[in-house]
Amino acid sequence: MSSRELQRVEVMGRVASGTLKLVHAAEMLELSYRQTKRLWRRYRKKGPEGLKHGHAGQSSNRGKAKKLRRRVLQLIQNKYSGTEETRFGPTLAAEHLAEEDGIVVDHETLRRWMLAEGLWSRQRKRTKHHQRRDRKAHLGELVQLDGSFHDWLEERGPRGCLMDMVDDATSRTEARMGKEETIWAAVGVLRGWIKKYGVPRALYTDWKNVYKRKATPAEQLRGQVPVTQFGRMCQKLGIRIIAASTPQAKGRVERVHGVHQDRLIKKLRRQGIASYEAANRYLEEQYLAEHNRRFARVAAEPEDYHRRKPPAWQLRQIFRVETERAIGNDWVIRHHGRYLQLQPERKHRRSSKRKALVCEWEDGSMAIYHQGEKMAFTELAEAPPKAIPPGPAVAPVRVRKPAKQDHPWRQSYKSMQPAVAAVPRFRLRPYASP
Repeated sequence: MSSRELQRVEVMGRVASGTLKLVHAAEMLELSYRQTKRLWRRYRKKGPEGLKHGHAGQSSNRGKAKKLRRRVLQLIQNKYSGTEETRFGPTLAAEHLAEEDGIVVDHETLRRWMLAEGLWSRQRKRTKHHQRRDRKAHLGELVQLDGSFHDWLEERGPRGCLMDMVDDATSRTEARMGKEETIWAAVGVLRGWIKKYGVPRALYTDWKNVYKRKATPAEQLRGQVPVTQFGRMCQKLGIRIIAASTPQAKGRVERVHGVHQDRLIKKLRRQGIASYEAANRYLEEQYLAEHNRRFARVAAEPEDYHRRKPPAWQLRQIFRVETERAIGNDWVIRHHGRYLQLQPERKHRRSSKRKALVCEWEDGSMAIYHQGEKMAFTELAEAPPKAIPPGPAVAPVRVRKPAKQDHPWRQSYKSMQPAVAAVPRFRLRPYASP
């Protein structure tokens, strides 16, 4: 009996014992009162067996004949069985049985028969298929940026990182090789892209601290959006940075990494290149042009979404690391363990905003700005002495001297001692036992 039938037997037993009324039994079984009376009538006549389904234990009225089942399984074993690579599945076997043998059997029925005979095994549930995102329609609408760490120079040179930029619409590629995936590595490949094509609209990156970072508690309280140094550079250029949550999201640049790890390594080996500088010259002069000619495609729309390239002086003002530092009272700022003595003009000395903007470039040069104006500075060999702030004026302490000569303050402590009478001295003798 099924669980539902067993539940009905239990409830009807309580009705028979008089502990439960029929109307309450209908509520417990979630049936109408009339249907409950029918069950109660069958229970009184036949007992618990009266609540059992009348067709239980018998073959289905819609079932196939055993003779047909044996014939179908014999055909499948002779014609459509084999190894896992060659055997037919239930759906395909059902189609061929209908076309070639004139036997119509539903594929689900055939699946159950084949599982029972061992002619088919259940397939594991495959992972969900993620459809690839369609390409952008215009050149420069979205460019994917990522770094690939690999043994590019094999044993001839150090292990490095290849920075790749791949246009989403055309698969055009720009690349630079360096030691790490740093700010200047990203700036170098972006500068090369801007030089060739212009300023793209958006960059698709990952969540490395070079491109994106999480807000600090103080920034969260202020509601401030965190920006990295590279992000600030892109903001000035009008480039939006989109961070991907998974490597599959930026699959286009990931697949280009695989192409470079096969083709570029072999070409660098034939050229005998053993340094980053020589590798970048080879990329610029030969490899990238050949790669784009072979793998790039035409965009779906002819319009180019790149903005015009800024002049060189403007790019220099953008591609720099900016850090804000507090200015001390002696016009000294501390930056990365260095003490820099500013040389302000007279109009700056009365300024209440003691903040300086330290700008650094990739070549190691540095400039300091205060209120938008560049300031001269010199580096101190050692830390300047700390200036002690002046305290409040303290009045001198006046020592009060008594006027009278016989005042106790004017007498010696010896003269103030009272005379002590002479006291006889006693000598202690050793104790003698009796």
